[in-house]
This record gives sequence, C-alpha cells and structure tokens, in this order.
Amino acid sequence: MTSFDIVKTIRITEKGTLQSEKYNQYTIVADRRASAPAIKRAVEELFKVKVLRVNTQNVPGKARRQSTKAAGRTSDWKKAIITLKEGEKIDLQ
Repeated sequence: MTSFDIVKTIRITEKGTLQSEKYNQYTIVADRRASAPAIKRAVEELFKVKVLRVNTQNVPGKARRQSTKAAGRTSDWKKAIITLKEGEKIDLQ
C-alpha cells in the first residue's frame, strides 16, 4: 500500500481542533488494514512532520435507516490519533 492508500483524510471536528491546539494531536481516517507503524511512516512522508506516537482504534459502523422499509449500515473505519513533535504542525488549508 502507498501512503495515499493508508491516509484517507484528516477529520476536522470541534474536539479534534481542541486536541491539535492543546496537545498537538490530529485525527486521521486510515485504511483498516494499516498498522500503526505504517500510518506513522505515511504521515511523515506526506506531511513532512515528525510523529511521536500513533494511537489507533477500529470504529464499527452504525445501523442507519435508508427509508421506512430498508435498513442499512455505515462502513467500519479506522481512526488514528497522531501526536506530533513539539513545534511541528500540519497545515490544514
């Protein structure tokens, strides 16, 4: 897998913004098959930053209603919270 396959997107939420300001942490949606060391290498390569720690969590999908008759389900996904070295930053613009 390439770095672009591993890192799908950065999640920008209210909680994630507070984490980035206070703890220098960012939340990333990663490929479900990717390991923490692979995510670390991919982030360092794509964003040119130094990663100190990667915490991962598999998030199960939720049951959702498509209409009154049909029930559906959202996809499972992997959340990775990365902590960057002091002074490093990912530009989200």
